[in-house]
Amino acid sequence: MKSESGLPRWQLVEVWGDTADVRHLAWAIVLGIGISLPAYLLAARVLTAFVSSPELAKAYGMLAGLGGCVVAGVMCALLFKPKRVVVEGEAADPFWRQEVLAKLAEQIGDLGSVADLPPGVVQEMKELQIYDLFLDYEKSNRIEKPSTDEPPRQRFASQPSVLAAQVKGA
Repeated sequence: MKSESGLPRWQLVEVWGDTADVRHLAWAIVLGIGISLPAYLLAARVLTAFVSSPELAKAYGMLAGLGGCVVAGVMCALLFKPKRVVVEGEAADPFWRQEVLAKLAEQIGDLGSVADLPPGVVQEMKELQIYDLFLDYEKSNRIEKPSTDEPPRQRFASQPSVLAAQVKGA
């Protein structure tokens, strides 16, 4: 069975929340070691002749090794293209979005009602194409307005774009 990227599923692995090809990951590790370790060793050896203490030479050598890591990272980014498939807009699975909202409500409690939001926030949510998502979630979970005189909880009223990033791209 092949994944959406065209590779067999056994060749893909998830590392730090991203999808990677096992072969490319192995080559990236080899490149990282092959560039950063010699950079460290060479810099430590060369700098020993120029600085007063060997410990200081090793510290500067570590900086050269870190620079080697950055160079290896750039090389790997150029050599190995991403394996993820990004879906935006209407093609995204609506069930998945509802699941994200349910988890969000589970973590922070009641999400409140879209009717309680200020007009500016509603407009921004519509521009981000998440207003209908929250409206559908509210209807499916039958969220009712509180009967007390307490003000409604507006957890994300000031930052709908942050919530949109969680719902749309997480």
